[in-house]
Amino acid sequence: MSDYEDDPAVFSSDTLPSDLRFMATVANGYLGTRVYGDVMHINGIYNGANGDSCRADVPSTVNARLTIPAERTFKETYTLNTRIGVFSYIIETQNFRMIQQIFAHRTQIHLMVLIITLERLTTSKEQCTVQIKSSFAPHSQNIDFVSGPDFMGAKYIYGQTLTPEVKGAARQNVHMISVPLPESLTLLPEEQRNSWVFLTAVAGTAEQVKACFVEGQSLIQFDQLYSSHVAAWAAIWKQSCISAKGCRKLNQAMYGCLYYLLSALPPLKSTDFHYIGLSPGGLSNGGKGEIYHGHVFWDQEIWMFPNVLVFYPELARILLKNRIQTLPAAKIIAGQQGYRGAKYPWESAVTGFEVCNEAVYGLKEIHINGDISFAFQQYFYVTQDLEFFQKDGGWYVVSNIAEFWSSRVTWNPLEECYDIKGVMPPDEYQSDVTNSAYTAVVAKYSLQFATELGSRLKVTVPSKWMKIAEKIKVPFDPLKQYHPEFDGYKSGVVVKQADVVLLGYPLMYPMSTPVRNNDLVMYEGVTAQDGPAMTWSMFAIGWLELKNVSQAQHQFSKCYSHIQEPFKVWSENPDGSGAVNFLTGMGGFMQTVLFGYTGFRIMKNYLYFDPTIPENLGELWITGINYLGNKLHFQFSTKQVTIVLIRPCGFQHSALEVVLSDSGKKFALNEGQAVTFLLEPGLIQRKCPAAASVLSNKL
Repeated sequence: MSDYEDDPAVFSSDTLPSDLRFMATVANGYLGTRVYGDVMHINGIYNGANGDSCRADVPSTVNARLTIPAERTFKETYTLNTRIGVFSYIIETQNFRMIQQIFAHRTQIHLMVLIITLERLTTSKEQCTVQIKSSFAPHSQNIDFVSGPDFMGAKYIYGQTLTPEVKGAARQNVHMISVPLPESLTLLPEEQRNSWVFLTAVAGTAEQVKACFVEGQSLIQFDQLYSSHVAAWAAIWKQSCISAKGCRKLNQAMYGCLYYLLSALPPLKSTDFHYIGLSPGGLSNGGKGEIYHGHVFWDQEIWMFPNVLVFYPELARILLKNRIQTLPAAKIIAGQQGYRGAKYPWESAVTGFEVCNEAVYGLKEIHINGDISFAFQQYFYVTQDLEFFQKDGGWYVVSNIAEFWSSRVTWNPLEECYDIKGVMPPDEYQSDVTNSAYTAVVAKYSLQFATELGSRLKVTVPSKWMKIAEKIKVPFDPLKQYHPEFDGYKSGVVVKQADVVLLGYPLMYPMSTPVRNNDLVMYEGVTAQDGPAMTWSMFAIGWLELKNVSQAQHQFSKCYSHIQEPFKVWSENPDGSGAVNFLTGMGGFMQTVLFGYTGFRIMKNYLYFDPTIPENLGELWITGINYLGNKLHFQFSTKQVTIVLIRPCGFQHSALEVVLSDSGKKFALNEGQAVTFLLEPGLIQRKCPAAASVLSNKL
């Protein structure tokens, strides 16, 4: 293991966490499990009606505990190697090494793999036996598994979930073929080394699971199963990566965040299943009794999506496509609640209907609609992918959300504005307020973007959308010069999590520097210290925006208390409670690096940057930022910025240039040619003669 000792992407320990909720997870967007856990989960497979919906448990075939009973003296090492997406357990004795490897294949997404290897370390000719204790039983509390005939010597079980999500919906099918684990394996005296591969295939039909199992066996036969998985992960890291020079703690955290986030996402070219979306606890969690049940919230669009978008626009598109596919349900929900357009559920699973087990959230926390529209807007600004809105249904989501807001507002003749009454803001300590500042802004943006997009698509939209947007009330206190969280908010009232501070980032709502400062100061002092993990990252971004580095670092440092050792698994709350493998917190943490230190802001016609690099950070390298189909590498230091175009879009009209705000200097971005300049704000845009004109556009 010494080869990996200094690699920040490799997490090793000689012990397991005392709380096994914080075990490493292996997943590939379709199939996932917590290492040494009894169950696996499948993206899109849920059991239970309405609020009882949860990820359906599939018995894990890779939960095997290994021992070498004859040995009294040995060394144990548990390792999660995020570079290759493999968890390993190694026992070393005087004469032998046993290696157990567990992974969810990165490209063959229907395959879960367990490999056991025994090898000699000396010239000894004695025999070595490893004992295997497996927890596998062909049963589930959510699926009525029955046994089918063996297939190619492997066990075959299949069944249906017990209860569909909504009345009349079909129960979901699960088919699994797995090579059974023996009670022991032996390295014979004449063998120097031997490996045994135990393959599991999981799919929705008998035909598909058999085809996947055959494909897996073929890869084993040609010794390509492990190598193809490792190569796929290597390609991911080569495409996009973040590294802070000389900052091991931050690098370890970033590798962990990216690994767990990418594990919950499908491969870039995966098209054979309907991807449901990102849940706060990832794919490996969300079973019955576990927090958030594997459902999709606003966490996907606001906390995780921005990171996915700038690194992997193709995956961002997949996340949005699920919102397109569930639009019919959202339209029904809006009608049931007495409104036009579409109202997305607070929690969704397969059908797109509400599956939250507490009605108040679905009825009141309606900012989810604006969050979804904002994600569509950010996608459009980064990609200019008009076809997605013209042909793939994106326009219908954006327009139906706008129509919902137009029917949800109430005209206030006294103040001559539109109110949004009876809502729960992101601060869930409040359940029934008028004019939540955050909700008002995302509603305003929804109407504005729908109008703008309609113009681009040459679709006539109701003129009232813009009139409503202009008159939606966003609370503001002119005396204290800050944004009250809602009408009637009293200074000092405790807030659960980031709320008003989100107006500055990610929403970029126009405000003066003093107001932004006041919002940060006001809410930093009253936000619950034991709240969810993503909150402090937003305060850090705000302070970086204002160039208050010490305060930003103070807030950012709070995030580390949510990282549980040794496998860098995040907990929702700093005491370890709440959701585990908390991708929402990881998403916020990553945004501090990707959008805080860099000052990246996704604008309508350009990608803005305004870096603030703390002295203790040294240099920050970010590879794989996508903008208008171009892939960019950035290197930030405390004194200068270097940008390299590593892959151009291929279309002349998407050629890029850098325009600096203070000096007015311009640099063309040509493939492979580094552009370096002293630290100052600027923007990246399509190359055009009138480049400087956009500088007058205020953020």
